[in-house]
Amino acid sequence: MCILPLLNNQGILKKLKLNEKNELNLIMEKQRYERPFIVKLNAGLMNKFGTRAENQPVTHIESVSIKGLLKEFGSPLFVISEQKIRRNYQNALRIFKTRYPKIQFAWSYKTNYMNAVCRIFHQEGSWAEVVSGFEYDKAIGNGVPGNKIIFNGPDKSDNDLIKAASNQSLIHIDHYDELYSLIRLSEERNLKPRVAIRVNMDTGIYPKWDRFGFNFENGQAWNALTRILSNSHLELVGIHCHIGTFMLSPEAYKIAARNLCELAWSAKERFGIMIQYIDLGGGFPSINTLKGAYLPGSDTVPSLDQFADAITDVILGYGFKQDELPLLILESGRALIDDAGYLLGTVLATKRLSDGRRATIMDFGLNSLFTSLWYEHKISPAQKMSDQTEEMIMFGPLCMNIDIVRESITMPMLQKGDQVVVHSVGAYNMTQWMQFITLRPNIVLIDTENNTHIIRKAENLAYLEQLEQLPEHLK
Repeated sequence: MCILPLLNNQGILKKLKLNEKNELNLIMEKQRYERPFIVKLNAGLMNKFGTRAENQPVTHIESVSIKGLLKEFGSPLFVISEQKIRRNYQNALRIFKTRYPKIQFAWSYKTNYMNAVCRIFHQEGSWAEVVSGFEYDKAIGNGVPGNKIIFNGPDKSDNDLIKAASNQSLIHIDHYDELYSLIRLSEERNLKPRVAIRVNMDTGIYPKWDRFGFNFENGQAWNALTRILSNSHLELVGIHCHIGTFMLSPEAYKIAARNLCELAWSAKERFGIMIQYIDLGGGFPSINTLKGAYLPGSDTVPSLDQFADAITDVILGYGFKQDELPLLILESGRALIDDAGYLLGTVLATKRLSDGRRATIMDFGLNSLFTSLWYEHKISPAQKMSDQTEEMIMFGPLCMNIDIVRESITMPMLQKGDQVVVHSVGAYNMTQWMQFITLRPNIVLIDTENNTHIIRKAENLAYLEQLEQLPEHLK
């Protein structure tokens, strides 16, 4: 007996037209076949409501279609939400201003120095915080007045210092060599720079960030302050610290605030100088999940309110009179931009590794998503998928074995051509990305009216080679 294949869901063989020679033409789409493999069932983490729904499709950013974005601007693609940036900034300002009367944010250029991003923050009232001459020039180019630029970092050339001093910028001195250079330049050019010192300290966070600034515990910070206060060519206006990055302890900021207040109080008591501002730097975390963390960042990261309470309670309670309260400057970057950035990408291929693990190869890797070195980024499918999931490793497209986007992630059974959304990539990826093997992609801004704008064009070969020079004997 011959059993014919069933070609439809009702179990009835479809009648197909016969051609002139009465030959039966069976046309079927070839189905993808994958050799069966036994894998451990992963039901996902549990919470009080049951299993977590981690793989819900994300089809839009704001109200803009992800499929439409990829079709128009190509894959991979960075997308930034202007509305999210403004909301983040306004919320952070509200949190601190409801606790302390004198607050000023300074946008950290190294976090994301796309001009469009910087100008959004400046429109909201943020100053600029820079750590190089290149970033300083970008801030000037973005229309930031010199007296609203904070110049941090250990690498300031003589020309940088002269420019910053002439523009009345706030120069945060990092080490004695810089202090001596600034004194020399001030005497030679009859300048009076507005300066602060950067202070490092033990806040209970290890490893300590003691490579930057002057140490508090061994008296180095106070010694630097006295040298500045004793010099008629320098104007001491502030004290600064930046105790670390992705800080998870509000208590550490409490210690830092107390130490800076002690230095400010000592300057008042011994020299009669009232410090104009205390700068607590940045370091507030986003809700990304750090590699090796037991729980996701959304469950472990303290709220901005907790950091605000820790900092402002100390300053308000230290003993300053109301009219002597220093301006509190915050240089937060990651916490204000990370969740406003997305990376859209496409599956290039899937395969089984020799040990049986499923592998998915994406069209973006470490060169574009540098923060995948320390974050377990949330990744969502950009289209409706089946409920079947499997643990997999997610690779980038680079010919390097270290090009791993996620070492282990449970996702639906992605296939070639499927698209995904990587969440919270707004901080550091667009400043630390590399031109390696593949060219860097477009960056698109979605404005508050849901219009799209390219804010950095995708690279091409001509752009890549424009600074190269070929010796005559090789032409």
